[in-house]
Order: sequence, then C-alpha cells, then structure tokens
Amino acid sequence: MYVADSRGGAGTGVRDASRPGPRATAVAPTVLVLGTVSLITDVSSEMVTAVLPLYLVAGLGLSPLGFGLLDGVYNGFSALVRLVGGHLADRGGGRHKAVAAVGYGLSAVCKPALLLVHSLPLIGAVLAVDRTGKGLRTAPRDALISLSSAPETRGRAFGVHRAMDTAGALLGPLVAFLILRQAAEGYDAVFTVSSCVAALGVLVLLLFVPGGRGGPPAPATTPASADSPAAPSLRASLALLRRRDVRRLTVCATLLGLSTVSDSFVYLLLQHRLGVPDRWFALLPLGTAAAFLLLALPLGRLADRMGRWRMFLAGHVALLAAYGLLLAHGPAYAVLLLHGAFYAATDGVLMAAASTAVPDELRGAGLALVQTGQATARFAASLAFGAAWTAWGDRTALTTAALALTVCAVCAVYLRPAQSK
Repeated sequence: MYVADSRGGAGTGVRDASRPGPRATAVAPTVLVLGTVSLITDVSSEMVTAVLPLYLVAGLGLSPLGFGLLDGVYNGFSALVRLVGGHLADRGGGRHKAVAAVGYGLSAVCKPALLLVHSLPLIGAVLAVDRTGKGLRTAPRDALISLSSAPETRGRAFGVHRAMDTAGALLGPLVAFLILRQAAEGYDAVFTVSSCVAALGVLVLLLFVPGGRGGPPAPATTPASADSPAAPSLRASLALLRRRDVRRLTVCATLLGLSTVSDSFVYLLLQHRLGVPDRWFALLPLGTAAAFLLLALPLGRLADRMGRWRMFLAGHVALLAAYGLLLAHGPAYAVLLLHGAFYAATDGVLMAAASTAVPDELRGAGLALVQTGQATARFAASLAFGAAWTAWGDRTALTTAALALTVCAVCAVYLRPAQSK
C-alpha cells in the first residue's frame, strides 16, 4: 500500500512493505501540493515569458543574435546551479523543501526588478538571477515528487505535476494578453501582476508542502552501492555518472538538447513565417500549453506501461515534425500541438526514468545531473540558433536544427539505457 509520510522527511511518501494492500493508484498529496505551487508560479513566469520576446525584439530593438544571447542566459544560469541545488537538497537527511523555497523566492523577487531595468546587461543580470532560482528549485522539487511516489507510478505522478504546472503556463499568457489590451503601460503592468502571483506561490510552498529533516528517509528503491554513501557528498553525486544508465541518460538528454530550438524562438518563427500580428503574439504559448496540459497525464501513464525511454524519443519525433511544419508553412495550430506533445512526452518522463536509476539518498543530485546536461545543451543551442538566424536567415537556421535533431535522435537510439523503464 502506498502511504504519505506526514512528518515530511527526505521522503515524503513511502511504500509500506510490512503489510499487503492494493496496488497504488492515487497520486500522493505532496505531488498535488507541489503541482499547485508550480501552477501558481507558472502563471507568474509565463506572463513574463509570453511578452518578453516581443518586448526585447520589438520594444527594445534587439537582433535575433542579441535575443539568443539573453535566451541563452535565461537557460544557461539554470544549468549552472542545478547540481548545487540537488546536492544541497540531499545533504542533512533531505533539505528538498528548504532549497526549493530559496529557488522560488529568488525568482519571485526578480519579477518587480524587470520594472527597473531597460538595458541589455541589466536585463540579462535579472534573468540570470531568475534562472538561478529555477535551477535551485527544479531538482529538489522533482526529488520530492519521485520520493513520494511508488516506482511503478512515477510516470503518472510526474504527468499529474506537469499537467498542473502547464495549467499555469496556459493561464499566464492569457492573463498577460488581457493586461496588454487593458493597461496603458502594458509591460510594466504585466511585470507587477507577475510579481504578486509569484509571491503567492512561495507562500503556498512554505505553508502546505511537507519538508524538513524530521521524518525518516524513504527506504531505497534503488540498491545502494559504493557510489551512494550514507552521507551524500558532491564527489559522490558526480560519481553517479559511473552508473551506466545515469551516464547514458545524461548523454542522450544532452545530445537531444543541442538540437532543441527554444520556445521563444519557436514563437518568433511562427510570427515571422506565418505573419502572426503583434497583438496575438502573447497567445501563441497557449497552444503549446493546452496540448501539454491535455497530454501530460495520458502520456505519463503510457510511459509507465510502454517504457519511458521510448516515450522520450517519441517526443523528439513530434518536435521534428513541428520543425517540418514550420519549414513548410504549415498551420500554426498543428505546430503548437506537436510542440506541446513534445513536452508532454519528455519533460516529466525523463525525470521518471532518471529517478529509477539513482538511489534515494542522492535523488536530488542524480536528477540534477541529467537536468544540467540537458539545460547546458539548450543554452548552447539557443546561442547557436540566434547566431544562425542572424547570419543565414530563419529558414536555413531551422533546417540546420532539424537535421541536427535527426542525427542526435539516431545517436540516442544506439545509446539508450539498458533499463527502458
């Protein structure tokens, strides 16, 4: 039977092996509360993300290369601190909630700071701090989800969380769109409302997510070894790469990340190639978010049955199809549907697959290793795509990205982990 740990230790939920019970089907309360926090936080962050490309390119006159640099910073700083966040969360018997709270708090204070900066260096600095917060919180949050869920239902648990997270991503652009239509100083109003919503998310996390050191750690779902000592250290965290499945997951996530065009560039490409008016630009992320919301849970459950690695690769096939439609001037709704399907099949599914390969006591660091490889690759991809667009034009840049994704996907097939579940 699956039970929640009300004392909120390193594992907020454990499987009760001492007595029989029905197969776990319910999602743990911790997952639902974390989903609520992510929903609120994503309303805040996606309000900014929805208008930021247009604000920077049309409002401040940045070139695609300049935007690529900022977008790279937006993702790159997250990559740099993920390992730190995962390592800090694992120490002392589990500080997952505390480290996650610091990360959410940093991102919250950055929203009002956008009201005060209008130059490229200062905007880059604010975005770097915001992404530092995201990097700190992501691995501890995902560790809490995996530790509170039975191994055979982690795909479903991550699917539920990502669906709730994406509900916020769906609402954020809509709120931004309504504010821009009503407010005279539209961008400033968006940043102000975003900061208030972000503060609410931090409050919900502090009040309702169980955490701390008081509870006992969950029994290991992955056998301990010399690579996972009882007292986690940074060296032991990095030593997880000696595990074949962890290493291959990290390499494959990194390879595929190198050929992933960032969301902001996808929306700019849609506007540029399909002639979407500026006033509708903030609504483009709604298409991706709606598809993600509808597909996250069913694809997460399907991944538990058919294999998470297969689902992860299938998601990149959907992304490749989206690139093809963009090149062929296909309908915007189809591009956004495939874009959302890509995230539904990869985001939580990758974390569910990685959580099976690492021990409980190094769960935060193990997930952070995979996330860091992927985020670092996407940082490089954003810089490269912005430079290619500036030098060669959007069509050549997107064609190159599609070819690179095809090659990387083929390599990932041969490098797949031994355990497809």
